[in-house]
Amino acid sequence: MARRSAPLLRRLVSASSPPAPQPLPGLARRTVTYMPRPGDGAPRAVTLIPGDGIGPLVTGAVRQVMEAMHAPVYFETYDVHGDMPTVPPAVIDSIRRNKVCIKGGLATPVGGGVSSLNMQLRKELDLYASLVHCSNLPGLPTRHQGVDIVVIRENTEGEYSGLEHEVVPGVVESLKVITKFCSERIAKYAFEYAYLNNRKKVTAVHKANIMKLADGLFLESCREVASKYPGIQYNEMIVDNCSMQLVSKPEQFDVMVTPNLYGNLVANTAAGIVGGTGIMPGGNVGQDYAVFEQGASAGNVGNENIVEQKKANPVALLLSSAMMLRHLQFPSFADWLETAVKRVVAEGTYRTKDLGGSSTTQEVTDAVIASLD
Repeated sequence: MARRSAPLLRRLVSASSPPAPQPLPGLARRTVTYMPRPGDGAPRAVTLIPGDGIGPLVTGAVRQVMEAMHAPVYFETYDVHGDMPTVPPAVIDSIRRNKVCIKGGLATPVGGGVSSLNMQLRKELDLYASLVHCSNLPGLPTRHQGVDIVVIRENTEGEYSGLEHEVVPGVVESLKVITKFCSERIAKYAFEYAYLNNRKKVTAVHKANIMKLADGLFLESCREVASKYPGIQYNEMIVDNCSMQLVSKPEQFDVMVTPNLYGNLVANTAAGIVGGTGIMPGGNVGQDYAVFEQGASAGNVGNENIVEQKKANPVALLLSSAMMLRHLQFPSFADWLETAVKRVVAEGTYRTKDLGGSSTTQEVTDAVIASLD
């Protein structure tokens, strides 16, 4: 249920506005546009799904920081877990009503008959584009510098179509479905994103040398769309070569557009290059709805030790929250939050174990709140 009333938020928004965030040295600010829509400044309801594992910890951090900012959003919270047979109808109704959701990870059981609730959400709401922003954070040492990659992944078909059956005992058939409609749609999203955000190059990742019809159709669609954007450089790369290039020369990539499975692998690899999954924001967007969460799926529910010690890294979901605020047409709040989070990472005093520190989730959250001043 909603924890903060809309009238209270309207008073808070009218009474105060965030201070202009000070840019960090060497940090280039880039305006990110997802689904442009007019913003009237009114507080917005957001569906919140804490999820499993570390989810309640990191979504709790988001709540606290939003409260401290007096951000013009309020939350409708729903208890959803990955072992449920389906996403509760009330949750779907809430997202349809609010248009926006932020969520922690939902654990997907390996094997068995329980389908992924993450996939159910994407298909039910037609969240056809997964967007993960993998970039170096100032002050965080990594093997490669100058990395700024956006991975845009088709989210509704491919190997994740969920069409599997046992032909005879011991023989399972799993279908990979690629359609021209979905391939053109994700290619258009990638090129439009590049155009709106002053990106210079789009790389299509494929395996058309082997899957000549399926990935061939994906490439054909990308080429057709690329011809309509002459100002954006376009190239293609086979997925195995792409994996090697990512870990050796990641700075060569800008925007990457991929079918479903490849995008999952590429995004998690890119996240590892620039500091890990705990700092990578992301979202799943469609024509009408958007769900924001940690960008890379590896480790998004953590493990028992992290949960017990309460040392989950909240940075990824806080940066995803900044993406959400920008999506909701609250750019000043988004910049304010983003700058505060990156300042805490750059200073290095409060970092969780995955970033070389020993801080708890609450300590990092408190540091971000203090950095808002």
